Amino acid sequence: MKTIGITGGKGGTGKSTIATALACKLAKSSRVLLADMDADCPNDHLLLNIKREKRETVFQRIPKFDFKKCTKCGMCSVVCKSNAIVCINNNYPVFIKQQCNGCGACHVKCPTGAITWSKKEIGCIWQSKGCNMDLISCELKINEPVSELVVDTAKKIIEKEKNKYDYVLVDTAAGTHCDVICALSGCDFVLAVTEATPLGMHDLNLIEELLDKMKLPYELVLNRYEPKNKLPEKKFIAKIRYKKEIMESYSKGVPVEDETINKIADFIIAKK
Repeated sequence: MKTIGITGGKGGTGKSTIATALACKLAKSSRVLLADMDADCPNDHLLLNIKREKRETVFQRIPKFDFKKCTKCGMCSVVCKSNAIVCINNNYPVFIKQQCNGCGACHVKCPTGAITWSKKEIGCIWQSKGCNMDLISCELKINEPVSELVVDTAKKIIEKEKNKYDYVLVDTAAGTHCDVICALSGCDFVLAVTEATPLGMHDLNLIEELLDKMKLPYELVLNRYEPKNKLPEKKFIAKIRYKKEIMESYSKGVPVEDETINKIADFIIAKK
C-alpha cells in the first residue's frame, strides 16, 4: 500500500482536479481510496459526481463551568488566547463556544476546579463509492476554528482501513497550516501542484520548504501549462497543458482524462 499526498501552497492550482483524475486512472487496475482532506471546502465528490453518506460526527472538547465553585477570579479569561471566555466586572465567565479551540488552558488555570469538560459538534466524516474507488471526505462545520481535528479523525479511519487498498491518495487543502501538515504526515510520497504565475511559484516555495522540514519525498507538477509562457526554474515531472477539454470535464463533474495524467499515474505505479 502506498499513501500519496497531493498538495500545493496556492489555492486554485488544480490539486483536486489532478487528485480525482489520478484516482480514477489508478482505480482501473488497483484498489484506491481517495481522501479529501480539505475540511473547509471538500469538493472531490463534486468532481467525481458521486453522492456522499455521513459516516461519523466529529466532536471537540469544550469547557463546562460550575458556577457553584467559580470565584469569578477571571483567570480562565486571561489565559484564553482564542477569546472564547470573557469575564467583565467580577461577573461569571461568558463562554463563546464557537471560538473555543479546546486547548484546555482554562481548565489547567482554574484554581477551584470549576471547569470540567463538555463537547461540541465541529464537523463530520463522509464516505461514498464511485468510479471504481472509495472516497472519504472530511468537512468542518461553519464557524468552527479547528479543521485539523476533523482531518485527524479522517486519518484515524484511514489508518484502520488502509491495508484494503493498493493506493491511498490524500488531497489536502491549500497552504502550509496545521490541517495540511496533519493530512501530509504519514504520506510515503507527495505531489506538489502549482501554476506558472508569480503567486503560484511563491507559494510553491513555501510548500517545498514545509515538505523539506517534514522530510517527505516529493515531486512537482505544473498545471495549466502553456508553451509560450516562460517557465520557472524548477524541475517538474509533468506539465499539464491548459486545455478546453479539461475545463469542460471539470465543469460537468466528469473525471478528467489526459495523457499527462496517465504519465503521472505510470510514474506513481513505477515508484511502488
